[in-house]
Amino acid sequence: MNAKGQHGQGGPGHDDPRQAVWAVVASDIGPLLLAATDDGLVTVVFHATDEVRDQALERLGSRLGAEPVEAPGSELLAEPIHQLTAYFAGERHDFELPLDWSLISGFNRQVLRELTTVPYGAVVGYGDLARRVGQPGAAQAVGMAMGANPLPVVVPCHRVVESDGGIGGFGGGVETKRRLLALEGVLPEPLF
Repeated sequence: MNAKGQHGQGGPGHDDPRQAVWAVVASDIGPLLLAATDDGLVTVVFHATDEVRDQALERLGSRLGAEPVEAPGSELLAEPIHQLTAYFAGERHDFELPLDWSLISGFNRQVLRELTTVPYGAVVGYGDLARRVGQPGAAQAVGMAMGANPLPVVVPCHRVVESDGGIGGFGGGVETKRRLLALEGVLPEPLF
């Protein structure tokens, strides 16, 4: 996966206001809000109903210091929309997008960058991921990092599962996680 771009090194507290463009796109798991800056894709939000969308845009604007602009035809969103559409169609297994990591920092950013190396169709345990970033006792903190992931699907937090075989939690809901893992062939397709 080439989603590890070095973009967005400013991190939280970045003083310069940065403009984001956004669009809501349909997907197999419901409407997704995608937002991007000049540095790359900055956020993906599940279940982007009007209320969820408005809350997410307000948070994003306050973090970036500028109100996001709706721009579904923006060049900044064209490739993320194309690649996500291909992913849900089963035609793409890896995302090759510039990512803006400015909404996340420290341990959480380190864990999420490592997560981008977990391939399509594979899973990793919370404890295994903690060991991979040199923090073997930090499985619970890895779970918190998954919950803070501003780029779900593209940074595949759905691929992190419990060591006992349980599916684990998911910010987009367990059913969404099941559907993503079924799409990738890790779980059987739900019967209904």
